[in-house]
Amino acid sequence: MKYKIGLVGCGRIAKNHFDAIREEKNLQLVAVCDIDKKKAEAAGKEQKIPFFTDLKKMLEDVPMDIISICTPSGIHPQNGILAAEHGVHVVTEKPMATKLEEADALIKACDKNKVHLFVVKQNRLNATMKLLKSAIDKGRFGKIYQAAVNVFWQRPQEYYDQSKWRGTWEFDGGAFMNQASHYVDALEWLIGEPESVMAMTTTMARKIESEDMGAAVVRFRNGVIATINVSMLTFPKNYEGSITILGEKGTVKIGGIAVNSIEKWEFEDYDDDDKIVFESNYNPPNIYGFGHLGYYQNVVQVLEGVKEPNTDGRGGRKSLELNLAIYKSSQTGKRIALPLSL
Repeated sequence: MKYKIGLVGCGRIAKNHFDAIREEKNLQLVAVCDIDKKKAEAAGKEQKIPFFTDLKKMLEDVPMDIISICTPSGIHPQNGILAAEHGVHVVTEKPMATKLEEADALIKACDKNKVHLFVVKQNRLNATMKLLKSAIDKGRFGKIYQAAVNVFWQRPQEYYDQSKWRGTWEFDGGAFMNQASHYVDALEWLIGEPESVMAMTTTMARKIESEDMGAAVVRFRNGVIATINVSMLTFPKNYEGSITILGEKGTVKIGGIAVNSIEKWEFEDYDDDDKIVFESNYNPPNIYGFGHLGYYQNVVQVLEGVKEPNTDGRGGRKSLELNLAIYKSSQTGKRIALPLSL
């Protein structure tokens, strides 16, 4: 069966979605939408499909099973709720919202209208990350002591100037909420439930509302201490997107610019996974990697009833909650307990 899919938000990330949808034989792109007519028209002509500047009209005029939401983060919930009310399954880019109450409203709308809600967390599908997750699930580390995430990237002022919503609290958030969102998600996916967080963030160089760099220390319920270091000011270009796990019986670092290269892989005991470690390394065309195709394959499998979602709305909410706790700690100077109270 071919599932008909529309896309709203024809900006920077849309190309990865177009490419992945084209590769997934069970999907058919049927329409695109953007409030910027030039962007919508250009995408429509390139994909040879109708284009719209009004999402409601697109949902009413073009029959579809799924909508992919690639608009500014702050309006993901309203886009998703509108789609759910039209009986359309929702795939939303990260973060699913910038406020917990809006994330909850989106989850509720999808539940009420009996449609699936998928939150794109494509880094989980990298070959390198799947190997690391497998090692943790098999207990190869023994007791995990510590974890470290580094996101050292470059976002020049021109990047923020390209769109007025970038770097705003209402529509975007900053280095943690936007650029490091996948890494915060990966940390929870690998380690477990966070207990509390302390953080400091600042706007050092970019002319934006939100932060361009910061650091957080997260304590997890299983006792693991993790650090998250994030900067959009790395000279002269993106340098590293990495995750390091230190355990009783193993040490692993997955680095490269986007967790695409296993730089350290050492365990006390042998496992057959060790034979394919360096085969899993790859060179991504950009920091987004190749995970979008795998994500869409999972969407199709879920709709066909053969798989569970890689990341549903409730899973996407977890990383949003941790990011908001990081901001709350930075703003108050206090250690913030999780879960947050609304």
